[in-house]
Amino acid sequence: MYESAKSLIESAQKIMVIQAENPDGDSLGSALALEEILSDLGKAVHLYCDVDIPKYLRYINGWDRVTQEFDTSAELVIIVDTTSETLISKVYEIPGARQFLESHPVLVIDHHIETATTLPFAHELLAEEAVATTEIIYKLATKFNWNITSQAAEDMMIAIMSDSLGLTTHNVTAETFHIVGELVALGAHSNTIEERRREFMKKSPEILAYKGRLLERIEYSLDGQLATIHIPWEEIAEFSDQYNPSVLVLDEMRLVNEVKIAVALKTYPDGKLTGKIRSNVPIAEQIAGFFGGGGHTYASGFRVFESYDKILSELITVTDKALSVYEGKHESSVS
Repeated sequence: MYESAKSLIESAQKIMVIQAENPDGDSLGSALALEEILSDLGKAVHLYCDVDIPKYLRYINGWDRVTQEFDTSAELVIIVDTTSETLISKVYEIPGARQFLESHPVLVIDHHIETATTLPFAHELLAEEAVATTEIIYKLATKFNWNITSQAAEDMMIAIMSDSLGLTTHNVTAETFHIVGELVALGAHSNTIEERRREFMKKSPEILAYKGRLLERIEYSLDGQLATIHIPWEEIAEFSDQYNPSVLVLDEMRLVNEVKIAVALKTYPDGKLTGKIRSNVPIAEQIAGFFGGGGHTYASGFRVFESYDKILSELITVTDKALSVYEGKHESSVS
């Protein structure tokens, strides 16, 4: 895998790095780290994402270099942090983009190995078990002695800390800590990153009041094991420019007594509904997968075009089944 990735990169002069349409700290950090590393190799790098980078990620230096301009002059496409066709489907709306992807080399770097690859065009896959996609990028760079600048090290540190929730998730390994230590040695400073992040996490009094209203609307199902919040388009339009509504409450929802799964459901005028899942048991990806989504075992998401009532009913059913299967396996392993 690594040799094939190296060959693709070395054979291209102009490279476009694509993130999914739900960018997060790992996808953005991975894209920016690749930009640093590949630019140092003499490559011209173009960063693309279907949507604007969310404001909560704008503490990450370089976020503003990500554009919505699909560069058909690129000789190689690198897709980071997803193998899902659904999560890059907006690309297909660009005239000629699908044909471009089908006729050019594509390298996919991802750590979601539990999710089946659904990309419909030929591609080289560089994927393995890791806490974040950027761990794989770090291994790629060090394996071939590619230079990792202090900025690339910071980008990688942000990505790892984001996907591991500050090195607290179950999939953090000794190797993860080793990589983080190496990134610190290369010039990444977690305290500096955290200071910037906290500055961008500050809320206006209006947002704090809105958060209070959201908390009052949380609904509980399955004897309190499933917590859900519905965020309609009107509130998305009003508040998202200041703060992502779902991010405001998901952690609090997850930390309520008896809650095992917390889901924020957003509805849009075009009939789209998105779900952001956070869980206390490792079944989030399984639940998202039922709706064609994916992610991590404790943090996943999905996007569908269905009514809120229908999806909520299905969500309750799917969560109930997933919890039953998980608890059955857990009890068996204990006994």
